[in-house]
Amino acid sequence: MYTGLLYLHSILRWVILLLAIIAIYKSYTGMTAGKPFTAGDKRTGLFLMIAAHTTFLIGLYQWIVGPWGLKNIENMGMGAVMKDSVARFYGVEHLTGMIIAIVLITIGRGVSKKNIPDGVKHKKTFWFFLVALIIILASIPWPFRVGIARPWL
Repeated sequence: MYTGLLYLHSILRWVILLLAIIAIYKSYTGMTAGKPFTAGDKRTGLFLMIAAHTTFLIGLYQWIVGPWGLKNIENMGMGAVMKDSVARFYGVEHLTGMIIAIVLITIGRGVSKKNIPDGVKHKKTFWFFLVALIIILASIPWPFRVGIARPWL
């Protein structure tokens, strides 16, 4: 079950990245062209938020049950985990970065529902989603990252 959820967690990463890029693009074009904030813009943010929260729940389960999260901290101790770059990444950095990114995505989605001018909505959602995407990109264990690498899928 753990391995299957790990694959699902990895596949949902691509869904989140794609939806984040689409949401950022829509917000940017709406901001620069002065377009109204449409239902499609709201739906993209909603699907991004749903995918991010679903991935977070799967990842939280993996962090609690799997070998790299809570069990590793219990076995090694927090001091030893913080000294080991791989254990620190999976036990602390990945989780913290993704929580921050998901909070930003959720706030950006909330902004899209507010009764404010469309230009302000586009600008705020653009920045929330962009910062979230940057944090996500920094927190993913890409295959080229030495020591913490995971496969593309």
